Amino acid sequence: MSVFGKLFGGRKQEAPATPQDAIQKLRETEEMLEKKQDFLEKKVIDEKANAVKYGTKNKRMALQCLNRKRNFEKQLAHIDGVLATIGFQREALENASTNKEVLDVMSHASKALKGAHNNMDVDQVHDLMEDIAEQQEVANEIAEAISNPVGFNSAVDDDDLMRELEELEQEELDKELLDARAPPVVLPDTPNVALPAVPAAKPRAAVAADKDLEDLESWANA
Repeated sequence: MSVFGKLFGGRKQEAPATPQDAIQKLRETEEMLEKKQDFLEKKVIDEKANAVKYGTKNKRMALQCLNRKRNFEKQLAHIDGVLATIGFQREALENASTNKEVLDVMSHASKALKGAHNNMDVDQVHDLMEDIAEQQEVANEIAEAISNPVGFNSAVDDDDLMRELEELEQEELDKELLDARAPPVVLPDTPNVALPAVPAAKPRAAVAADKDLEDLESWANA
């Protein structure tokens, strides 16, 4: 560094831009160029309309309009190329930033997994599982000992059970034999002869009419 640089201070070294800062700058540049692109497109339309308006009436003005239109179109083509380059660069930075974030997360997860397995190996796991199995066996033995009643003979004589089973089978056999010996009850067949119809009772008015007819016949024969 020169003497003047030491006295008045040299240019400070700028901190390197982060990917996020660069992406933001590129986006701002894209927005600015897109606005300029819209402006130039309108100018192209206006100059084309003016050239048509002048037409053959004023060829000099019409040619000037067409010349300006071509200049605007060249600027538009240049802006299109710049926007394409900026877009590729921004996408590359975004992908790089995303990849870095993914790698950071994976690295952090790997360290956490390594820390979780610290002071632990396969032999310790096997020993722990054996201890758990032994304790479970002890717990089962204790539960079985507690469930057995103390002071009571819970054993059952198999001979007594066989005798009881034979008695039940004999009772069922006797019942079947008794049912087989009982004669079946046969009911007489229902006769198919039709019963005589019961005459219907005459109404009181018909009985009175018959009595009057008998009295009239007796008077006529007298």
